[in-house]
Amino acid sequence: MTWLVQTRLINEPFADPGLFIDFRFRRRAMLFDLGDLTPLSPRELLRVSHVFVSHTHMDHFSGFDALLRICLHRTEPLHLTGPTDFIDRVAAKLAGYTWNLLDEGLLDFTILVDEFDGGIARSARFRARGAFAREEVEPRRLAPGLVLEEDELVIEAAVLDHGIPSLAFALQERRRVNVWRDALERMGLSVGPWLNEAKRAVRRGDPDDSVVAIDPATTVTLGELRKEALQVARGQRLAYVVDLAAHEENVERAVRLARGADHLFIEAPFADEDAALAQQRRHLTAGASGRIARRAGVRQVIPFHFSPRYADRPDLLREQVERAFRE
Repeated sequence: MTWLVQTRLINEPFADPGLFIDFRFRRRAMLFDLGDLTPLSPRELLRVSHVFVSHTHMDHFSGFDALLRICLHRTEPLHLTGPTDFIDRVAAKLAGYTWNLLDEGLLDFTILVDEFDGGIARSARFRARGAFAREEVEPRRLAPGLVLEEDELVIEAAVLDHGIPSLAFALQERRRVNVWRDALERMGLSVGPWLNEAKRAVRRGDPDDSVVAIDPATTVTLGELRKEALQVARGQRLAYVVDLAAHEENVERAVRLARGADHLFIEAPFADEDAALAQQRRHLTAGASGRIARRAGVRQVIPFHFSPRYADRPDLLREQVERAFRE
């Protein structure tokens, strides 16, 4: 069974960090971090519905302007999530431009911004027709630790210490549900909107005796569908961890977030022999990154966010991560 999303790092490991998350069966994408977006095409950027920003150091946030320029005249809103004071940073970016040519005749492109501090603490809206003036809105009510909850997936976050709050993220697909159409035909059932509700019931974990209405005169139990016509598999888990000091509290939070991930994208800026420099800069060493991956029990670790000081030894950091991961 194919995963719901496929991912790729936006840049090579020595350049700005960022992860592009592409939905396989929908014209939609997400981003973890907003550094240099040059490798992404306008068509790809136009598909971005949500962006989750770890913090607003330049290499994680400078791509905001490029994304804004591409999305400015679209109808779908852009959702941004970041750490404490993130709304102020977005407002400052928008205030840096002159918006006198925006009027009521333009599409009302909207940016919705959330701040996460263990939960959604504050929210704001910026509308093109309002010259992107800041409007405070009621924060969304989500379970603690979540920044997004949908039928097909949830996105979790953890607050890490980088001298400032820095967010790490994990995307968890809910159960994947595929339909065998031939089996439906054998059961005398036709494809229709009812299947979406049946899939949602499976993802929620509803019991087998739950009744699914095909039409006003026809019903079937969820158990019958599971047995005859539905293929159910676990969802993929992805974790993204950047810019954190290597102290134990940070490490524990990163391990909890990444637990059991199929793919862990994790920073590895400094070589093990430069541990003192890593501590000074509040970053991980390559070995620390590998040990976090091992403790979290991930299936694959993908190191990135390498310091340019090792550009002449491009394999060093990757080798140190892998060695610590396999020990």
